[in-house]
Amino acid sequence: MKYHLTQFRVRYSETDQMRVVYHGNYAQYFEVGRVEWLRNKGVSYKWMEENNIMLPVVSLSINYKKSAFYDDQLTLKTILKKQSTVKIEFDYELYNEQQELLTTGNSILVFVNMKTGKPIAPPQYILDLLNKIE
Repeated sequence: MKYHLTQFRVRYSETDQMRVVYHGNYAQYFEVGRVEWLRNKGVSYKWMEENNIMLPVVSLSINYKKSAFYDDQLTLKTILKKQSTVKIEFDYELYNEQQELLTTGNSILVFVNMKTGKPIAPPQYILDLLNKIE
């Protein structure tokens, strides 16, 4: 499956004085979605780091449509958009309990060798997993 759903509740510390989620926290929400998407497919960031692979974000865009508030139960849909020789791209859709679309986003990440700092092709194990996704 190309997407994964992650649910979480907005914590007070993630909001401003109006109890609205601070705009910078959406990048962290998207990171949680990516990590859980990969984990659900059998890949962990810990495993990648143990194998000298980093996956830094090289592009991030966020579109705010409606506010999320303190104590809202949110559902983040993380979608694999595409994968190339060294990059992987995700789209994001964030919904509240009423299934209203709050925020959309996109990120592009690059597989990087931790020792050299240079882009690399994903290991065959990860390629095999990505190729199995419908």
